[in-house]
Amino acid sequence: MIRVEASYPQPWEQRDIREQVGSPMSVRSGLNAVPGSSRTGRSQETVATAVVYCEANFGAVDGKTANGLVRHSEKYEILSVIDSQKAGLDAGVVLGDQPNGIPICRNLAEALAHAGNLPDTFIFGMAPASGMLSSPERSLVLEAITLGMNIVNGLHEFLNDDPEMAAASAAMKVQILDVRKPRAKKDLRMFSGRIAEVTCPRIAVLGTDCAIGKRTTATILTRALNERGVKAVLVGTGQTGLIQGARYGLALDAVPSQFCTGEMEAAVVEALEGENPDVIVIEGQGALSHPAYSTSSFILRGGCPDAVVLQHAPGRSHRCDFEQMAMPTPASEIHLIQTFSDAKVIGLTINHENMTEAEVSAAIMLYECELGIPATDALTRSPDLLVEMVLAEFPQLAEQRIACAV
Repeated sequence: MIRVEASYPQPWEQRDIREQVGSPMSVRSGLNAVPGSSRTGRSQETVATAVVYCEANFGAVDGKTANGLVRHSEKYEILSVIDSQKAGLDAGVVLGDQPNGIPICRNLAEALAHAGNLPDTFIFGMAPASGMLSSPERSLVLEAITLGMNIVNGLHEFLNDDPEMAAASAAMKVQILDVRKPRAKKDLRMFSGRIAEVTCPRIAVLGTDCAIGKRTTATILTRALNERGVKAVLVGTGQTGLIQGARYGLALDAVPSQFCTGEMEAAVVEALEGENPDVIVIEGQGALSHPAYSTSSFILRGGCPDAVVLQHAPGRSHRCDFEQMAMPTPASEIHLIQTFSDAKVIGLTINHENMTEAEVSAAIMLYECELGIPATDALTRSPDLLVEMVLAEFPQLAEQRIACAV
């Protein structure tokens, strides 16, 4: 195993560095291939190895960072997941996918034994509502640093600002990447109106709740478009997408609100200038109707998407972490999105949690009839259905695809 000595830039510096060295491709599987790599000319490179910590939460809502990395990672080769409650199982199987050969280990010692050599990186793979480390988690992160592992932290608690963490990392000559840490205030961008320069279609994947699969659907859509000859680039808006390797984007929920639309706009403009894509896909956050989150409004205002694919979980009775709040209907969310912005909702995607296969099929038929738009499950149905949603709304993309093939 080749050990990669990672030197982590600050989150806002990552895109510029990747422009110089190229975005790495995972050596693990096709799920981890860089979308559009065949058209950008990037070659496969060695990537950093990583173990992902997700104690008692893998496969659950608060484990969404670990869940996402197991399904898709351009930046790291995921060696194992740590969750003592699911130790011995295959990570893909736990997520309801095909076996992927990524084992779930009982603790860090077991993960290291499985790896053989010391992994390059320890990734904190949970996204608790508090955004902070517990005391046992803090001790484990310090242990990983002491062993010589770099740390990737997606929490709101910035470990580089912690004197003990900073001293430990300096002593061991390892790096801590605080993914959510925004630029210095003097460097944050205000909305400028340059979004009008982005003439290619912009598609946001929004949802009716948080932690509902928006990023997963956006990733699958981006990859499917690229594989079918439509050059698409994904703009990430949360910590998991950035850890996975999104070349453009920011952790929107960590940016001061006055700058959110400007930073969102700048990320989309950078994606246009850096890739010259046929389509820009924007990862959604929260839900526009959710009183606890304002991020969807910033995505709609700053990113100005032309179209929206809406993700919904019919088997979810109430909002995550808010048992007193019933889930909205897709119809009400669509009405709100199309009232709040100029975007058109062009399709519905289903999160199949708590549903049987028959229930998913019935829900797809019901919503297509009720809403008059196509519906699918991005994880269990063909990606062609997602692509068809986009091509039906933007037929010029099909024409471009044909022209490129000739």
